[in-house]
Amino acid sequence: MTESTSAADGPTVANPGQTGAVTEETHLKRVLGLPAIVLFGVAYMVPLTVFSTLGPVSELTDNHLVGSYVLTLLGMMFTALSYGVMSRRYPVAGSAYTYSQRTFGGALGFLTGWALLLDYILLPMINYMLIGLYLNTAFPSIPSWVFFLLALALVTGLNIRGITSVSRMNTVFVVVQVVFCIVFAVLVVRTASGQGSVPNPWNAVFGGGAHLGTLLTGAAILCLSFLGFDAVSTLSEEARNPRRDIPRGIVLVTLIGGLIFIVLALLSYLVIPDWHSFEHVDTASAEVIRAAGGSTFSNAFVAAYVAGGLGSALASQASVSRILFTMGRDQVLPHSVFGVLNSRTKTPVRAILVVSAVSLVGLLLPLSFAISIISFGALTGFTMVNLSVFKAYVINDHRRSPRDMMRYFLLPAIGFVLTVWLWTSLPHNAILLGLLWTVVGAGQLARITGGFRRKPPQMDLQEIA
Repeated sequence: MTESTSAADGPTVANPGQTGAVTEETHLKRVLGLPAIVLFGVAYMVPLTVFSTLGPVSELTDNHLVGSYVLTLLGMMFTALSYGVMSRRYPVAGSAYTYSQRTFGGALGFLTGWALLLDYILLPMINYMLIGLYLNTAFPSIPSWVFFLLALALVTGLNIRGITSVSRMNTVFVVVQVVFCIVFAVLVVRTASGQGSVPNPWNAVFGGGAHLGTLLTGAAILCLSFLGFDAVSTLSEEARNPRRDIPRGIVLVTLIGGLIFIVLALLSYLVIPDWHSFEHVDTASAEVIRAAGGSTFSNAFVAAYVAGGLGSALASQASVSRILFTMGRDQVLPHSVFGVLNSRTKTPVRAILVVSAVSLVGLLLPLSFAISIISFGALTGFTMVNLSVFKAYVINDHRRSPRDMMRYFLLPAIGFVLTVWLWTSLPHNAILLGLLWTVVGAGQLARITGGFRRKPPQMDLQEIA
């Protein structure tokens, strides 16, 4: 029997034998407009992340990094459209967890959310590790762990204060990166024009002997740069007009982020058009920056990259704390830890602190190990969101007109196929650890359902939406 409450009482958890009223303290504050939502997503994606893969992917694609980015953007747009469709249907904070839960049921929804946590909960930690490493290169006398802890403390404090503080700081961090990109563009134009002959930009896209196979392989790697656009959907309960602004924000963030990556990759090609010219492929970005603006500009790059890392850490910690909060509110995770908000700031403080505690593990792990497993959860979420569109609209709602089949079947089907294809490019250790994480999640699901004898708890979304 499902409990119900009045609008004044708020939503309830609907599950036989396991119900519980949810108070107003579980409502996030609706304060974000479309510009703040877009800035949040762009900050999460880190515009300067293009430099982290510049050398290896240029080598892999034989100088066609730009072409691979174009293919990646086209592929990611299909999944972004699916996120937009589902966020309009369920404008709440749970992202792929909520969409798959409401479409396929609580058990599969829980496992999707659990897998998604693997991506979200590790990303803040990776940002702190990168910030520590970059600042240590600029200030070698200070250990990287000091910068790690300072960044963690700053990001945690801002997240506890509320999404408005996160949004304001993200604006600053995005502006720093945009200013760097503009200066970089000016320096590249000056450098390229001084070389006498300017390389043909088309050769970096699909010309100059490009091969589709290597372009697609490069695109599989570069998809990792887009894993943050789904974070926008976690802001649904903090958007003033979620059904309008969240879908728009998801698509805009994907387009803006992709175009920034393409432009920066193209500018880098104009500076050093042949990857054979790199002294060291792994540090190609440093060589490009130095060739464009000298050692002083290299220091500016470190500052801008750290700003990007802080912005991504802010956004990723905010996102994962909202997913943990939603799962705690649904009582599939301990409600007393994850499912409550601070009465003053209206933020999931306990969930934020848990994420910070997990991030401390980064002081002991190698960066390569942490990065290798981060995409497992995101690709799980991508797969389930594409499937959810088809199930919710074509199967459940019987939306089968030619227009609906295009929107709710063909487009998500393309997104699904592309996502499954990306699974084949994951490292074996990432797949193994992801599967082990899923097994742990299945154990938690068995515990809360009494050995799968009961349905998992599920939030009544009527009052939230």
